Amino acid sequence: MRARIWKIISDLSDMFWLLPAALVLAGIIFAVAAVAIDRSGILPKWLLEAWLYNGGGTGARTLLGAIASSTIGVAGTVFSIMVAALSLAAGQMGPRLLRNFTRDRGNQIALGIFLGTFAYALIVLRTVRTTGEGEFVPHLSLTVAIGLALVCVGTLVYFIHHMSGRINVSTVIDLVSEDVRAAIGRFADRDEPIEPPPNELWRNAHEIRDRRYGYLQHVDDVGLADYAHEENICIRLLVRPGHYVFPGAPLAVSTRCVDGIDEAIKNATALGTTQLSDSELEFSIRQLVEVAVRALSPGINDPYTAIAAIDRLGSGLCEIAGRHLPTNVFCREGRVVLVIPAVDYEGLVAASFDMIRQNAGGQPAIFMHLIDVLTKIADCEAHPARKAALKRYGKLILLDADRTIANPSDLDRFHERYSLFQGVLDGAAQS
Repeated sequence: MRARIWKIISDLSDMFWLLPAALVLAGIIFAVAAVAIDRSGILPKWLLEAWLYNGGGTGARTLLGAIASSTIGVAGTVFSIMVAALSLAAGQMGPRLLRNFTRDRGNQIALGIFLGTFAYALIVLRTVRTTGEGEFVPHLSLTVAIGLALVCVGTLVYFIHHMSGRINVSTVIDLVSEDVRAAIGRFADRDEPIEPPPNELWRNAHEIRDRRYGYLQHVDDVGLADYAHEENICIRLLVRPGHYVFPGAPLAVSTRCVDGIDEAIKNATALGTTQLSDSELEFSIRQLVEVAVRALSPGINDPYTAIAAIDRLGSGLCEIAGRHLPTNVFCREGRVVLVIPAVDYEGLVAASFDMIRQNAGGQPAIFMHLIDVLTKIADCEAHPARKAALKRYGKLILLDADRTIANPSDLDRFHERYSLFQGVLDGAAQS
């Protein structure tokens, strides 16, 4: 159940309309409160004459009408700019990055301020009365409306500046790379992880199948581990967040069959239609990879963007140096009760560079930069197994470079960089 709650919270955070709707509601409540203060007559006369709006009913209606019509018009313009920016981002950087734009609080607040001001002006407008109708002019409410109009002017300037920066590919790469670093900070640890149990434990395991389908987005690992401890069993999930669950395929195995295990696993896992997971390091990495791969496509042909993405990916792998990746093994009272698949270091290297390497055919600059970044990573990393993984991946880049680089001069320059990469690995091995 906890996984479903987290999924609902995640879905709400992805909803673009939630914050603007809250600001519209706030505008309505604020208008009702301001009008109530005006009707109460508690405002001193000197304040009304010196600081608040002191015009008549006709002028008040004209002013509120102008504010309402202008703010709703600007709100439409803001929405049009956002749609155009989303279309540009989807074409150049990939549709999966649109989540970063729709979740952007600056965009949501800007639209919400315009719509909230519009709602405020409408609610106050309906209370204004001229002399023939029994005059009532909400002086405080009108003054607040003028202040909100000035806030809208500043918000429009902010929105234009904010949006022009957000559609810059360098800004997008920096934002996604911050997500990668944050994910590494959450999941990489300096403490020694718990080793998974031997494969013999699952030799006669009971399979749990599920008729649901979709991407696994959230797992209530704590709740599922507690359940396995209570039942004195060990459970191993066969998929991790970000993987697709096929209907009828095995979702998990347990050391023995117990009543209610199917329902327990179903309640502990939340599926969705999109490959999104805030608890998955690979998801953040794939966003950067998508930017690089699209930059290498013939339609865009922007190797500098790809190089910038490769630099951020290399920086992320350097951040992992000296840290342990989680094995997703959960214990209770010294006994392993739950195992969830976890990505290893070689898997992270492949997730970072595989698609870029496969799409870089015939582009010597990309191959050279890939091997340069691997050299930097190897220089930061001291773990022998990770050094071996980097060495294996360097050979893959070498094979692709030898196969696709046609110019002998470019190939010689690549081999010089590859020799430096080997020297860093060999020097580390000797030391």
